[in-house]
Amino acid sequence: MQSKRVLLFGKNGQLGTELFRVLAGSCELLAPGRAEANFERTEEIRKLISDFRPEVVINAAAYTRVDEAETNRELAERVNATAPAVIAEEVRRMDALLVHYSTDYVFDGKKERPYVEEDEPSPVNVYGATKLDGERALERSGCRYLIFRISWLYAPHGRNFYQTVLRLSAERPQLRIVDDQWGSPTSAIEVAAATVAVLEKVVDAPSAAALSGIYHMTGPGRTTWCGFAKEIVRLARTAMASEVVPISTEEYGAPAKRPRNSVLNSEKLARVFEVVLPPWEEQLRRVAAVGDSGHG
Repeated sequence: MQSKRVLLFGKNGQLGTELFRVLAGSCELLAPGRAEANFERTEEIRKLISDFRPEVVINAAAYTRVDEAETNRELAERVNATAPAVIAEEVRRMDALLVHYSTDYVFDGKKERPYVEEDEPSPVNVYGATKLDGERALERSGCRYLIFRISWLYAPHGRNFYQTVLRLSAERPQLRIVDDQWGSPTSAIEVAAATVAVLEKVVDAPSAAALSGIYHMTGPGRTTWCGFAKEIVRLARTAMASEVVPISTEEYGAPAKRPRNSVLNSEKLARVFEVVLPPWEEQLRRVAAVGDSGHG
């Protein structure tokens, strides 16, 4: 990646923060904030790309508020689909490479085994539908792209399930957490490291165009939100040792439907790029250690 011009969108999000950290100093990096790169004003995005002429564009920006998307579909569509379509057009025009992140929520959760890239998407909520629209816009654009679908993203900073459980477990004696939705919690730290590892292999490869496509990027293993929360509380050693009580999706009553199973199979990523993320439990231990050391 040395000497490559890289444009990073979404630098202040939980994934963008980690991408900025690992990329800074290793390439010619431009990482505009939301004021300079507002996804609701696509002409600004177009001009940014045209002026900088990047060789790699990494789009870590997204509308990720799953429940709020149900009543904010137009905004979610603009950020998750319209803006990525514009980015893809500009990337194709200058023969660059686009890295874009999608979600396990493009699937309906009816499959009993982990989802592979060839499985037919069928989102059950607006967030998943708009992210799928973004994927399809990239596929239609004709640009060189890597779409990484990730699952249950969290980080030692920002707004996410991990941070919410840490905060509430220090305030309450009991947490009631959904125990009938299955997924693979994935650390933004590991996604950023895996992304850079893939780029090191592909950015100058003669076969880069042939490697374009969708790849699942999670670690092995699976758990429920309740199982994830129990492990967060166990590692946190908070003053108030919260009891984590399993409840059903119906008891929780969120505005947006969630897939009951959104576990992703990441064997294609390992086969093509020899990149493997650690099991979710190991990822969580590393994030907890980072949090203890004050990173982020």
